[in-house]
Amino acid sequence: MTIASYNINGIRSALRKGIADWIQSTGFDLYCFQELKANIEDIDTDIFEALSYYNFWFPAEKKGYSGVGIISKAKPDLVVYGIEDDKFDREGRVIRADYGDLSVISAYFPSGSSGGERQEYKMSFLDAFNDYVQKLIKTRPFLIISGDYNICHQPIDIHDPVRLKNTSGFLPEERAWVTNFLRSGFTDSFRKLRPEQECYSWWSYRAQSRAKNLGWRIDYNMISSTMIKNLIDADILSDVVHSDHCPVYLKINS
Repeated sequence: MTIASYNINGIRSALRKGIADWIQSTGFDLYCFQELKANIEDIDTDIFEALSYYNFWFPAEKKGYSGVGIISKAKPDLVVYGIEDDKFDREGRVIRADYGDLSVISAYFPSGSSGGERQEYKMSFLDAFNDYVQKLIKTRPFLIISGDYNICHQPIDIHDPVRLKNTSGFLPEERAWVTNFLRSGFTDSFRKLRPEQECYSWWSYRAQSRAKNLGWRIDYNMISSTMIKNLIDADILSDVVHSDHCPVYLKINS
């Protein structure tokens, strides 16, 4: 199975920039999208159906904000919207699709960069999401959690770890959450196969950050540790440009 996770920073914008052509040319089995910034009626699902993908969307209640989706060549056995917590589900943060024994999650973690209230919301989400996953993995042990985590885990994952050490997205408590999450039974697929590669998945639109490669690695394909033996490849497709993020790629025996 081949998977790409991609924060597209607006599905309508990404479609205008040619993402449908990219999907057709890559032909991965499954794509996880984050930050749709669109309601269901604003998404041209015919485009994805014409490419022979089943498509599922979980937008935020607030227009033009957040939202996640999954498109796949195979029809899922079950699609689950949210984590059964309205505080977070109203923002369209998590969607899950089950394929036989395998479950794939597309997740868009909150950003805390706008200030204290949203940082508190982000930390609350991290706790709630961890609780959801730890319960889920008891019955769905083959689990892939793809998405924009809005956290750089290690200094290698950010272009200036010293200057940004007190910045949301690289705070000690956020990084500790990722460490503990991994210890609970998950593997960062990219870092597992590429332990020393400096590569980013998001760049600010400011100050020519992408051209200068002043980036952050905040997008992940995490796999349950039961699937390590199935891991074939993981990469960051930094030359793909429909967004301020780029896709992160996973190839795994499912």
